[in-house]
Amino acid sequence: MKKIAYYVVPTLVCFAVGALSGILQHSAIVEWYPTLDKPALTPPDAAFPIAWTLIYICMGISLGRLLSLGYRRITWLWGAQLAANLAWSILFFTCRSPILGLLDIVVLDFLVAVYITVTLPRSTLASLLFVPYALWLAFATYLNVYIWIYN
Repeated sequence: MKKIAYYVVPTLVCFAVGALSGILQHSAIVEWYPTLDKPALTPPDAAFPIAWTLIYICMGISLGRLLSLGYRRITWLWGAQLAANLAWSILFFTCRSPILGLLDIVVLDFLVAVYITVTLPRSTLASLLFVPYALWLAFATYLNVYIWIYN
């Protein structure tokens, strides 16, 4: 039962952060975001919750794998990237600041890259589970840069 909690608790934490992000950014998504000049590659609105659901599951399983192997010290890095993830929603949407969002997402990109690198020798699976997240963040960084430049 304890091993299952290693996977379930981090996944639920991800979904809680996602829910909080949704609450905090709701008005900006309705009022501000539609008015922005966005790149042609911007995905439809329906793609975001699907992508984040899959990413949060991968993030939770990744930490769960490490915890089940006894690597508890990595939790701080996982938590730091999740905090930076939440901060991006606040800075970009709630504060309606593409430049602050960009500064944060660059830090987030770095933290995720470090997580992937640090976890690789401990668990290839845990590391690989963060690759879709890193790819999505790279794309999100591109979107953020475009919005900052053109708005």
